[in-house]
Amino acid sequence: MLEHLRRPALYVVATPIGNLGDVSARALEILRSVDLIAAEDTRVTGALLAHFGIDKPMLAVHQHNERRALARVLAALGEGHALALAADAGTPAISDPGAILVRAVRAAGHAVVPIPGPSALAAAWSVSGMSGPFLFYGFLPARPAERRRTLASLARLRFALVFYEAPHRVLDTALDLARVLGGSRRVALARELTKLFETVHECELDELADWLQADANRQRGEFVLIVSAASDEPPQDEVAEKALRVLLEDLAPAQAARLAARIAGVPRAALYERAVKLRGARGEDD
Repeated sequence: MLEHLRRPALYVVATPIGNLGDVSARALEILRSVDLIAAEDTRVTGALLAHFGIDKPMLAVHQHNERRALARVLAALGEGHALALAADAGTPAISDPGAILVRAVRAAGHAVVPIPGPSALAAAWSVSGMSGPFLFYGFLPARPAERRRTLASLARLRFALVFYEAPHRVLDTALDLARVLGGSRRVALARELTKLFETVHECELDELADWLQADANRQRGEFVLIVSAASDEPPQDEVAEKALRVLLEDLAPAQAARLAARIAGVPRAALYERAVKLRGARGEDD
């Protein structure tokens, strides 16, 4: 049954994050029926449209031109047209362009209609095995110092933390997650969801960097990282980890391990090996 299309209106259309079979019948109906499609990348959306035999005019609306594209979108709506908004993959405006456009269209008094569907956030959470409230942050800052400051501000929140990450930064982000949040927290990594090499891996944060480095293919694709919530009281190993990191800023590994063991009440031998490893990683960063 064909949907009665509103005119004017902006339809926010979720598209597949990998497997084209995930596109909804309603999304295809809307894409076939609108007058113009605002796309994050017209080449990507064009390939999707061609696959389903859809031929529609498109307008590029991405992070570099979203404000400039507003005039054309609002003009089309003012003429009574129906438009669709599509990101490269998933649901627009979730760590993708679209929010500025949606706000402007709503402010102009036009209807904005969600066409729900695929989302990497929802897909990853559903297979993470975690439960309870979570905080979706999206992409962390690219600069290491800023990334660590951001993580420090999130470290004690009693929510699971959900991040998106790109392949060229995922290893550095994994190291910083362990360094700032504490190596004992659990993490679920979802990679290339719905695609041929889909991977979901769970481990402690301390183990994630080694797992990524064990096979270069594990650092390819798009990532969702879900970190378990902070506990009410830091476990001893987390206290030791934090103490060790601070002490290593001024002390040799042996001295730092000895003092951190006394602070946290844990065996010194285990901390010394960790201290040597951390000092080596820190040396690579410098």
